[in-house]
Amino acid sequence: MFRAVQLAELVAKRDDRANDPKLWTNVLGEVPLFAGLGGRHRRKVASAAKIRRFADGTVLMQAGRPGEAMHVLLDGEVSIRPPGRRALTVGVGSFVGELALLDGGPRTATVVAKGDVVTLSISRARFRKLLTSEPQVAVAIAEELARRLRTAADG
Repeated sequence: MFRAVQLAELVAKRDDRANDPKLWTNVLGEVPLFAGLGGRHRRKVASAAKIRRFADGTVLMQAGRPGEAMHVLLDGEVSIRPPGRRALTVGVGSFVGELALLDGGPRTATVVAKGDVVTLSISRARFRKLLTSEPQVAVAIAEELARRLRTAADG
């Protein structure tokens, strides 16, 4: 069973095995957004995603712009910069960009790579297709987002 760091090494080496969705299934189980899903559903998510690499300082998403993809961080860190608020750094296992994919609204923050970053990226079109074809995935994501909102409200 591969872990995120091992898969990130395969990606860095441009090893063809890194493109096998089956390998990413276990990694997605470690990501809170997808942890509540069974293996079959995590494989569907992995099959809908693509590996993306970003160099230090690259803007992954810009506040106010439409959201076209969400990213699960597999290697590296990003800075999340909401307008008018303090920046937050997150790393491996975190995810960014999911809200704009759900509602089509503008990005709520700018996200910038801090060093080299590797993500598992899911486009808005593939994400929406996945949610409509696999209702259990939609429910699990809604539950995790509700948990995050409650935590933020309490926090």
